Amino acid sequence: MQRDAHFDQSPRVLVVGRALPRNYLSQEALIAALRGLWGARHFNIDRLLELHRTARVSGRHLALPLEAYAELDTFAKCNDAWIEAALDLGEAALCDALAGAGLSAAEVDHIFFATVTGIATPSIDARLVNRLGMKRSVKRTPIFGLGCVAGAAGMARASDYLRAYPDEVAVLLSVELCSLTLQREDVSVPNVIASGLFGDGAAAVLLGGSRAVPQACGGKGPRVIAARSFFYRDTERVLGWDVVDSGFKVVLSASIPEVVREHVAKDVDEFLGGLGFARGDIQHYLVHAAGPKVLQAIEGGLSLSRDALAASWRSLGEVGNLSSASVLFVLGDVLASAAAREGDLGLLVGMGPGFCSEMVLLAW
Repeated sequence: MQRDAHFDQSPRVLVVGRALPRNYLSQEALIAALRGLWGARHFNIDRLLELHRTARVSGRHLALPLEAYAELDTFAKCNDAWIEAALDLGEAALCDALAGAGLSAAEVDHIFFATVTGIATPSIDARLVNRLGMKRSVKRTPIFGLGCVAGAAGMARASDYLRAYPDEVAVLLSVELCSLTLQREDVSVPNVIASGLFGDGAAAVLLGGSRAVPQACGGKGPRVIAARSFFYRDTERVLGWDVVDSGFKVVLSASIPEVVREHVAKDVDEFLGGLGFARGDIQHYLVHAAGPKVLQAIEGGLSLSRDALAASWRSLGEVGNLSSASVLFVLGDVLASAAAREGDLGLLVGMGPGFCSEMVLLAW
């Protein structure tokens, strides 16, 4: 696929709205808090908490003030707190996107909602329809279980929808409150790593069909040219949750970087090659800020310089891994920087439970 009329018929990213909780703690402050929690329960607490420092995260935004977490001693309490905080943060991200696009909530035709850190029925998107006064005919697609890959996958599914309905506007809203999943009694290495890596945040990506791009947006966002899913068989225990009495217990295998390194180059080449492109045609890599070892595996697998993933490294350092919202924050940073020029191509990449990856080709 070379640049032709097909590009002009593709959905366009209009704007990315973002929201972070007001509560912020530096990594060292979080380490001190967890030292107090876990110090009496593990013989090698200094070694475990050192894992936080190797995550290269300077600090995280938390859904609640630190002292409030002590009261969350059941899954029900954690999930109730998640619902309340997710509504407020999701509303903030969605309103930020709508304001940036010059649209009202009533002009959204379809809302895709992604999360893996809490559950609600009616889902958060339904509650936001009421809160924001969205139209009665708005379509909703809640997505649970894709984890970190849901940011990229959600963009792909929203774009698929807009190809069928080019006059409409869709939004992908991701709300992830990872701090509310912390297993306080679990001193395993995966749980300790997760407690030092994952943060809280929300992102909303507004997309318009080819005949629905509002003039207020200036038509400067990239078009979603194509997307591709890659599923890696027999990797269910690489990443995910075990649902236990106390909530979501993280499954986080040390083999994730190896899986990524094994597959990323051939998958990227297969995706781009099928469209008539190659790695050398990509000017911008927008990669889920999974963690240092995964980003290094992608750099090595694709033979990229550290600068190629600068936006991902910066996002990881500033706010941590925000699960499905992470790659959307990276996309928002790239759009806000105005680094992309007309004619540039971008490759958005997410990975998550399955184990799997999702790739989206963007064209400015």
